[in-house]
Amino acid sequence: MELTAIDVRAWLAEDLGEGDLTSDALVPEDATAAASILLKERGVVSGLEVARAVFAELDPNVRFDPLTADGEQTEGEIARLEGRARALLGGERLALNLLGRLSGIATLTQRYVEAVADTGAEILDTRKTTPGLRTLEKYAVRCGGGRNHRLALDDGILIKDNHLRVAGPIGAVVELARATGEEVEVECDTLEQVEEALAAGADAILLDNMTPALLSQAVALTGGRAKLEASGGVTLENVRAIAETGVDFVSIGALTHSAQALDVSMEVA
Repeated sequence: MELTAIDVRAWLAEDLGEGDLTSDALVPEDATAAASILLKERGVVSGLEVARAVFAELDPNVRFDPLTADGEQTEGEIARLEGRARALLGGERLALNLLGRLSGIATLTQRYVEAVADTGAEILDTRKTTPGLRTLEKYAVRCGGGRNHRLALDDGILIKDNHLRVAGPIGAVVELARATGEEVEVECDTLEQVEEALAAGADAILLDNMTPALLSQAVALTGGRAKLEASGGVTLENVRAIAETGVDFVSIGALTHSAQALDVSMEVA
């Protein structure tokens, strides 16, 4: 996980503004305190290091002791910390927001991963992430056992329907893309498009909003000549049926755009 001090400072500036009026008025500058961070519902932890970084930005000497590890499923006390009281109070909300958000993503991802166990299919995320938080949210997906798709547009070629509308038919567009030397993935809505993509030499095909019956036909048609990714309309209720068609990957935007944050709190001792 990559985290820069600039990220933390920007997030703290948003929350602190010109300063924590309440804590500055009530708490002596040299006062110290100890606290516990509690995960109040069972889930997969993600974001302990970023939480530590938040408090360390406000108090470089803060002591932050994780009681579990990212990627572990648990509930209850997950970390203890000790340092300047103003720093603990000032960083509390940001640290908890990040822990709750990331742990929610990790927990939802794990549910999808468990749902497709033993099918051979892998769960992928997408670029449907919160602006500014993509690296952290994709890290949370990995904590839940999922796999990252492209981090950014420079991370691989994926020809989507709008590219085809602008640049031309599948055959010609795949030929142009293959000239870059990169692996080429093409989004296909129909079996006819799958045939075109295969004939053009696509390395991977994104099967968009296909029913399990159509996915099975696409798998048979492809015969292992390209990797297949099912996407669109995936839920916890239907993901196993999708995975059992024989596709290699199932990509799910909901992992990052619809995960419910877990309930995390901090209690000062």
